[in-house]
Amino acid sequence: MKEWTFEAKIDRIPWLTEQVDGLLEGLDCPMKAQMQIDVAIDEWMANIASYAYGNGAGEVTVRFDFQPDDRTVVLTFIDSGVPYDPLAKPDPDVTLSVDKRAVGGLGIFLIKKTMDDMTYARQDGRNVLTIRKRI
Repeated sequence: MKEWTFEAKIDRIPWLTEQVDGLLEGLDCPMKAQMQIDVAIDEWMANIASYAYGNGAGEVTVRFDFQPDDRTVVLTFIDSGVPYDPLAKPDPDVTLSVDKRAVGGLGIFLIKKTMDDMTYARQDGRNVLTIRKRI
């Protein structure tokens, strides 16, 4: 397992993506799966950086694990921001035209659709989001 803790800021997303991509390349991850994981990182980290701490600042911890038995990458994002369960929100109606669709929720929807599993828990005053992708 690899773990990083850093300030939850938008400008840290490329750095985190680079760290994860380096690990994925070492696992011979297919490019399609790597790109899907990169999008999930970008979307979820943008949510944490933009909303978890309001106008304040805070940290995020990201854990990377690999389960060799079924070749599954497990990414866990932990923040101490306001409680937010992305799975409690209904998916956007993507059949509606863009001008009739409600704002927000598309990034979370994209993560749900491209990852094999996504779970959320509120533990010890922290948001814990875990995504899994079989590579």
